[in-house]
Amino acid sequence: MQEDILSIRKKELISNPAARVAVCLVLDTSGSMSGAPIDELNKGVKLFIDAIKNDDIAKYAAEVAIVTFGGNVEVYSDFQNIENFSFRDLDADGGTPMEEAVMQALELLETRKKEYVDAGVDYYQPWMVIMSDGQPDYPPNQSSSITYDMASKRKLSCFQLGIGDQADMQTLAKFSPRKPLRLKGLNFEGFFEWLSKSIQAVSQSTVGDEVKLDNSSLDDWAIIKN
Repeated sequence: MQEDILSIRKKELISNPAARVAVCLVLDTSGSMSGAPIDELNKGVKLFIDAIKNDDIAKYAAEVAIVTFGGNVEVYSDFQNIENFSFRDLDADGGTPMEEAVMQALELLETRKKEYVDAGVDYYQPWMVIMSDGQPDYPPNQSSSITYDMASKRKLSCFQLGIGDQADMQTLAKFSPRKPLRLKGLNFEGFFEWLSKSIQAVSQSTVGDEVKLDNSSLDDWAIIKN
């Protein structure tokens, strides 16, 4: 089965040699996300996937993976062609193993980047989005050190988003030189709409160019001052 999956992934790179932008969503699905938060998160992710699928350029460039951490770390979906992405609702339960989740996401990214190189396919700077509504089970020292170093060297675009008043913004700040933002209420749809437009802009650029993101909608979904 694993060989079949790898074979499909390699064939996709050959049949579609467009430059890729890998986006890994690292999502907190711990018990504290139960109820309205997980419902709104599901709506937001669906919006994001649909928006990319409906963009004539981004749908050939964007590849999305999702890693969840709620009690256990789960690779909800490895990187794949967005047109093949079938989303099923996430459930909330358990603790907050953020360290293991981010390490798993980094492993997925490194594996996919190697596949790009082996296939001779160009790729944009990968993206990682880390979302959490509370404190991790223990400090994610190793994963935050790796992502911070990669982001500092422009090998990774890391975005950290706190959900609710109990989000540990100090911990989220350790993952990247980019300051973490706190979601305004439960406006996941606003964030994922911004994310989809940002990925669309990247996919229309030239690999290696710095893309200026449109942050005009930031006040609609984010609390700038923590």
